Amino acid sequence: QQSPNIPSGWAYVLPTEAQWEYACRAGTTSAYSWGNTLLKSKLNYNSSGVGKTSNVGNYSPNNWGFHDMHGNVYEWVSDRYGEYPSNNINIDPTGPVTGDSRVIRSGSWRTVYGSNLRSASRQSHNPSSSHHQYGSLGFRLSLQKS
Repeated sequence: QQSPNIPSGWAYVLPTEAQWEYACRAGTTSAYSWGNTLLKSKLNYNSSGVGKTSNVGNYSPNNWGFHDMHGNVYEWVSDRYGEYPSNNINIDPTGPVTGDSRVIRSGSWRTVYGSNLRSASRQSHNPSSSHHQYGSLGFRLSLQKS
């Protein structure tokens, strides 16, 4: 059934891993969407001192207006986890067709290491696992033509 809140022919979906990183980077090539230096004032992570998930919008948006793309909660994407091909640079790569683990991006309020909060950082997690990162997993929906 079509939602009355979106135009006909469109659907809410989890973004692909490539779409998520594109939105996170917002036209930048630096480690974080604001530059190469990890700044406590820019995101919710272990050293920020918040100690829990915070409401989206407590931190400045990136250049394209997306809030909290780094930290706060890991975000599910639609791709299954697999290693990137080492000899091939792909534009808009997709994950493997099968596999138990899915990609999660962003880092979370529990993340200790700044390298795990970078735009390019990726982790994997099994959605059927009973261990769901202690309240540090979430998602961001994308709107696309169906």
